[in-house]
Amino acid sequence: MTRLMLHDQAMGLRRLTSFKASDSARVFTIAGGKSRVGKTSLVVNLAVALAQKGQRVLLIDENPCHNNICTSLGLQARFDLLHVIYKDKRLDQVLLQGPRNIAILSAMRGIHALNKLSPLEQDWLVRSFSELTKSVDIVLIDTAMAGTTHVLPLSLASEQVMMVISGSAASLTGAYVLIKIMSQEYTRRHFLIVVNKVGSEAESLAIYQNFYKVACQYLSVTLEYAGYIPNDEKLRSSTQLCKPVLEVYPSSQAAMCFGQVAQNILRSSCPDKYHGGIDNFIQRLIQTSHLSMANFMV
Repeated sequence: MTRLMLHDQAMGLRRLTSFKASDSARVFTIAGGKSRVGKTSLVVNLAVALAQKGQRVLLIDENPCHNNICTSLGLQARFDLLHVIYKDKRLDQVLLQGPRNIAILSAMRGIHALNKLSPLEQDWLVRSFSELTKSVDIVLIDTAMAGTTHVLPLSLASEQVMMVISGSAASLTGAYVLIKIMSQEYTRRHFLIVVNKVGSEAESLAIYQNFYKVACQYLSVTLEYAGYIPNDEKLRSSTQLCKPVLEVYPSSQAAMCFGQVAQNILRSSCPDKYHGGIDNFIQRLIQTSHLSMANFMV
């Protein structure tokens, strides 16, 4: 067993013994360096795994309507975050109910409008989200992979950034670039890593360890292995059914791995300076909403 694996296990044990429940919702932005890495499927199934562990989950979706969380679950959103900003609807009126009472917010148009809000509109939006403080434990944000993605402000506003990688060179390069920008330009230092679409745990650890070695050699960051999701035919089948694999095939290898990732992120700490809560997250998101990947050569 490598020193890296022993170090990761020791960190996990320390966090397990010191973990305490918090009154503030924890916010995780899920990002990937390349499209087709399986990010949306991971977000949906991870949300179900967290809900099965008693967590009240809110999903915020930045993806366009033809390729988003609602589509993957066979749902259709009539309203979105922009309706809340314009005061056409209250926040509770635009939330969709997914499996296990997971709340889903379609937010692409609203997120893209944040940098144009007046002070009064900003205050209204923060107050709207503050009403969720007592009803949400975990927020997972599925970032867009193309177009005018707001992965930077969403990541910088969140408590944790979870980077989804696979074994492909494009995935690893894209993830490295994102981490480099966030760490060098905005001092984000800590990242959770999930390895997706692999044949085995051993393969996922090999991919992670190589990525860890390169990132830590050239960047001032700390990476934390949060688990892996295997290439599982049951996962592909459940995706075609627009159902979470944990509900259709609860005994499958993929379902068990999602459960382990959920447990790992609940145990994870946040070394970066962060003030929790949904309202604080929205305030930070508004403040950083002008940032764009278009500013960088990637």
